[in-house]
Amino acid sequence: MNDEALTRIAAALERIAPPPAPAPDWHGATAFVWHAEPDRLEPVAKVNRVDLSLLHGVDRSRDTLLANTARFGQGLPANNALLWGARGMGKSSLVKAVHAACLADAPDLKLVEVQREDLGSIGRLLTLLRAAPVRVILFCDDLSFSHDDHHYKSLKAVLDGGVEGRPENVIFYATSNRRHLMPRDMIENERSSAINPSEAVEEKVSLSDRFGLWLGFHPCSQDEYLAMIEGYCAAYGVTVDKAVVVAEAIEWQATRGSRSGRVAWQFFCDLAGRHGVTI
Repeated sequence: MNDEALTRIAAALERIAPPPAPAPDWHGATAFVWHAEPDRLEPVAKVNRVDLSLLHGVDRSRDTLLANTARFGQGLPANNALLWGARGMGKSSLVKAVHAACLADAPDLKLVEVQREDLGSIGRLLTLLRAAPVRVILFCDDLSFSHDDHHYKSLKAVLDGGVEGRPENVIFYATSNRRHLMPRDMIENERSSAINPSEAVEEKVSLSDRFGLWLGFHPCSQDEYLAMIEGYCAAYGVTVDKAVVVAEAIEWQATRGSRSGRVAWQFFCDLAGRHGVTI
């Protein structure tokens, strides 16, 4: 094949290839959402989050993640973080609240959310972020993988893999209900059916080892559950007799069969609505 033919083929491939994602107005918003096909970063006009002071029962995780994020915002070394554990205990809320708390000292700190389904395009996103004049918390909520899911291979480039490695201005935070990002029964099944059990799941399980911080979230106690509701009442000006609130809150969680930050917020929304208070 001659040079002219190769040139025509290269030109044709460039025409059918998707154009690179345009750089957003980084100073027009504090948070963005990544969408693939076509690649783009869409600004979020109003981030859905609560104030850091309203998150109860997660003090140790809050302090650790806040310190890690503050260091990153200042240009200092920091770790990727995996927030794992009980449902509804504020894992994603903590990431968004910590980001907001750090904006005062690090106004160029941006939050970019990527959906698990779009992890296959994360290499292109990293190329865009590498050239950004800001520091970025790359955030993936409810991260997990099934046995035939290969997105975890793309994720390794974000954590510490690849020739280029993770961009210096990017850090990765993820939340998951699973400590090792895959179901326990899947781990056991693959171990029991593999020729070499120790290698059968090592590639996927080792992904969680690439997070420098593991922050565990556990079901809250009744006192912590009630403290969450009391904090919401004080913050939003809902004035109700404390004994009444406690009785109703306990009945509410009993009907749900669980206690968590999410259940506390759901009860508070019902309470505020019944008393004509706008949140």
